[in-house]
Amino acid sequence: MSSEKPLRILIVEDEILIALELESLLQDLGHDVVGIASSSGDALALGRDLKPDLAFVDIHLADGPTGVDVARKLAFEDQVTVLFMTANAKRIPEDFAGAWGVIAKPYTERGVREALAYVMAGQPRQSQEARTVTFVPFGAANRQRSSQMS
Repeated sequence: MSSEKPLRILIVEDEILIALELESLLQDLGHDVVGIASSSGDALALGRDLKPDLAFVDIHLADGPTGVDVARKLAFEDQVTVLFMTANAKRIPEDFAGAWGVIAKPYTERGVREALAYVMAGQPRQSQEARTVTFVPFGAANRQRSSQMS
């Protein structure tokens, strides 16, 4: 990944220790963390103002279970690639709210690396290669279908 252009990443997470740990990991992997948001309002403002390439979005934020709405707006209105990070994947809607995949909490470095590789490839890889215990990609066909429904 070091030969790839670094991604500009927004972290949407209300647990500050998790956010800072993820920020450190992403920076160690050569990416630029452009902001950290703990609420839906902050996330949407940062997404609009900073125009990140990618947002890691937790479903339950400081202002409640608003992460799905944040993901949907970032993906469809601001054209930001979104990955969910959550311990409760059951809250992800059938249309995936425009997200490319989900990283289960507690996340692992390997899961984050594979999610980044998936996003940077810009297209799905073979399912056996892309799936781990901590990262599950959503297929491109499903993402396209959900964007056409909007």
